[in-house]
Amino acid sequence: MCSEIVKSVCPHDCPSVCPLEVEKLGAQRIGKVKGSSENPFTGGLLCGKVSRYQERIHHPDRLLYPLKRTGAKGSGQFERISWDQAYDEICSNLTRIQKEDGAEAIWPFYYAGTMGYLMRNGINRLSHTLGFSAMQGTYCVALSGPGWLSGVGAQYGPDVQEMKKSELIVIWGLNAVSSQIHLMTHALAGVRNGAKLIVVDPYKNKTADKAHMHIALRPGTDGALACAVMHLLFKEGYADREYLAKYTDVPQELEEHLKDKTPQWAAEITGLPVHTIESFARLYGSTKKSFLRVGHGMTRSRNGAHNMHAVSCLPAVTGAWQYEGGGALYGQSGLAKLNLNLIEAKDGGKRGARILDQSRIGEILNGSPEALKGGSAVKALFIQNTNPVAVAPDTEAVRAGFMRDDLFTCVHEQFMTETAKMADIVLPATMFLEHDDLYTASGHCTLQVAKAVLEPAGECKSNHEVVSTLAKRLGATHQSFDLSDREIVEETLQASGYPPMDDIIEKTGHDLTPSFEKAHFLNGFAHPDGKFRFKPDWPALGPLGAEMPELPDHWNVIDEKSEERPYRLITPPSQNFLNSTFSETKTSRIKERCPEVKVNERVMRRLGIAEGELVRIGNERGNVLLNAVAVKGQHEDTLVVEGIWPNESFIEGKGINTLVSSQPGYPNNGAVFHDTSVWLEVPNA
Repeated sequence: MCSEIVKSVCPHDCPSVCPLEVEKLGAQRIGKVKGSSENPFTGGLLCGKVSRYQERIHHPDRLLYPLKRTGAKGSGQFERISWDQAYDEICSNLTRIQKEDGAEAIWPFYYAGTMGYLMRNGINRLSHTLGFSAMQGTYCVALSGPGWLSGVGAQYGPDVQEMKKSELIVIWGLNAVSSQIHLMTHALAGVRNGAKLIVVDPYKNKTADKAHMHIALRPGTDGALACAVMHLLFKEGYADREYLAKYTDVPQELEEHLKDKTPQWAAEITGLPVHTIESFARLYGSTKKSFLRVGHGMTRSRNGAHNMHAVSCLPAVTGAWQYEGGGALYGQSGLAKLNLNLIEAKDGGKRGARILDQSRIGEILNGSPEALKGGSAVKALFIQNTNPVAVAPDTEAVRAGFMRDDLFTCVHEQFMTETAKMADIVLPATMFLEHDDLYTASGHCTLQVAKAVLEPAGECKSNHEVVSTLAKRLGATHQSFDLSDREIVEETLQASGYPPMDDIIEKTGHDLTPSFEKAHFLNGFAHPDGKFRFKPDWPALGPLGAEMPELPDHWNVIDEKSEERPYRLITPPSQNFLNSTFSETKTSRIKERCPEVKVNERVMRRLGIAEGELVRIGNERGNVLLNAVAVKGQHEDTLVVEGIWPNESFIEGKGINTLVSSQPGYPNNGAVFHDTSVWLEVPNA
């Protein structure tokens, strides 16, 4: 069989956004998938999930034809129908609901199943042209983003390739080995050149295994650790006072505020030994070329944005920003300046629609007036790129909402997910090799585009085509509805001042790397006064900001442990799943084995729990049965369940998000996946 190597871009929810080299075996068939060595950040390395992509794109269970539900919601009973029948069914229901309950009763719902701008954001055109309810995406960055921007003011920073010149590398709240392997390659390059590696994370994950020092703090207490470190930096002379005077807003006020934030104070909160906090602080303070890479993990709690801000203050105190190999990075997503007017139809004339918080979908579908913003009930969902029945907080509430008889649901998907099983109409979606799109990265500084290299499987259609067809059938008019994938990508690039699509593909991306001065904010931080803000304007970042402490601290609004619920649960990502994606592939499932809860080995012995024994963890929202695994390197009151496994993979059909609250974080909502107190018991003990 003749084959050729074609270029593409990984679309999945990962900071690396890898350029790919795909072996094309025919019009609808691929072979091996490799990373392209032309990007210096990824360097040809590719994660196992995507390297075996033929297992996913050619999966025998892939959706290929439109389906109509014939059984009860959730039963998985469907019959094949034509696309015209599907469009007629969808449009008749949406038209009926719009007449009976108003346009805001219809909610287009999406997230990061693809990170391509057209296939992800294009659904917003329905809200902007037809007045449907809009959506605030809060699963991932709604807490980390404001936390970083509150101090720095812009989302970019030093290229991680500088790590090879670092003397100290701190990875805080990010399991890079499992979720961003390329970052780890650059960190280890620094280690080979003599740098020390510190990992701050509540459990001993695969990244912590590589560290010289693993700091296993209690979940939600990162702000306390950061404050104690800064306390010692000021007290013992590690603070760069000249830098502080030039580049920061209130250094003297911060120093005064931190005087009682001692390592002893933080030890009580974080569960860390005093000497660990002091050793970390002195190592950080004495090493000017310190590179701090912060992740989302520390922010997925009610105080998450506040924690991110506190941690981001560290290089401003020591002046580490001044040095190559020093400073901090949250992500590079702010480098690309894309004009999304065409992709999102921002000029569609219906901008007044209410914006609903996706993480509160359970509350919304169950009629919470506050979550509904005082408006009408949601009577219809049109879903692309996400699987809320598995990934949204408070699973039982979400499931109950989807089971409503008066809710019409259409899901445009690649597999029969748990959410698709709840739908009235299921539509088959293309995968990334079957459509055109454009991509930015958080982990590196390259704008990329990719064009379709395969014909769509079966009768699959792209998100753009389905949105455009539905919009026109519902009476919407906008130029984007008459353009192809490629035409929209080309016009978006042109409107944004970037090269044409073919030029970017030929060069394996368009480099947006900032100058050293810009990346290190040597001309000032991205606030009007050019100062890093120790004292952020939290109210400007969200409606809940007025409740937040002005200066870094431990803000105890978390779901803290209690006598009834003596453990704190976090649910970080696993290495072989990506959110709920890849949980359908055989190899990923084999590698992950089954849902497990990691428990400190001393707790296992104290409670008489054997390795692999079934335990039950729960709280007021429900309980979950799963296997217990003994581990070292996490606090005794911390439990860890990596995922996301489908609910159906758990013994009783209840997944881990059954236990997670849909209460929003501060200042502007955000899911609190790592902020859950629970009890643990052995069934029939």
